[in-house]
Amino acid sequence: MSTRNARFQQWEALLGNRTKRQRAGEFVVQGVRPITLALDHGWPLRAVLYAADRELSQWAQETLRRVGRDVQRVKMDSGLLRELGGKDEATPELLVVAELPPDDLDRLAPEPDFLGVVFDRPTTPGNIGTLIRSADAFGASGLIVCGHAADVYDPKALRASTGSVFAVPTVRVPAPRTVADWADGLREGGLPVRILGTDEHGERDITEVDLTGPVLLVIGNETSGMSASWRALCDETVRIPIGGAASSLNAAAAGTVALYEAARQRGFSGGVGTAGR
Repeated sequence: MSTRNARFQQWEALLGNRTKRQRAGEFVVQGVRPITLALDHGWPLRAVLYAADRELSQWAQETLRRVGRDVQRVKMDSGLLRELGGKDEATPELLVVAELPPDDLDRLAPEPDFLGVVFDRPTTPGNIGTLIRSADAFGASGLIVCGHAADVYDPKALRASTGSVFAVPTVRVPAPRTVADWADGLREGGLPVRILGTDEHGERDITEVDLTGPVLLVIGNETSGMSASWRALCDETVRIPIGGAASSLNAAAAGTVALYEAARQRGFSGGVGTAGR
């Protein structure tokens, strides 16, 4: 591919248009680590785009070998790859087009040690990606993005997740009631899931609450916190004690602290790596 033909324009539209991503059922994946993790976790791919006018690195050659035979391979001019790369730095040598997964809450695979996170109406893609990364780091079962929200598959969210979106099931739902009905079904099936909301005026400090059983943590909107609907559904609200001049934590930061406390109480059974990597 050496011209900005109709197929190229379709892929380009996936970068900035949520509706077109949804209609096409696919999104563009950029970066060595995200692409590698997509392959590691067997994520369905539709196309792999690679430079036709440069020598490929060992990683890119290995990626092409790993991609299934049913995945379309497209040799592309480096200038076009640069347009799809989404960054001003080096031109990528390889990108992939991946399938959107179904928004099915059962993808979270609830088990006795279930630890789920709800992000209520997040408006910033980067915060979604950051919370996905934290969920991955601290052994969460999955993330639920609830209500009118930024898109999980926005390039900024994908970049902030550093590929963890392929490791942590992330599901979009229209309203709290969808999650509440699902949680009720789990309880009827014998899994006593508790819904705990995080709020600066919570009833107890999070360190005083038992987070070792099946738990669903709710993180509120960046500006307004949890909705009234979520407050009504919570079994309890908990607060994260803070000091200094800050009145509250960033939503993704609050979620990260809550996940860390849950992992601490559970003995870091998911295997925690090194912060900052």
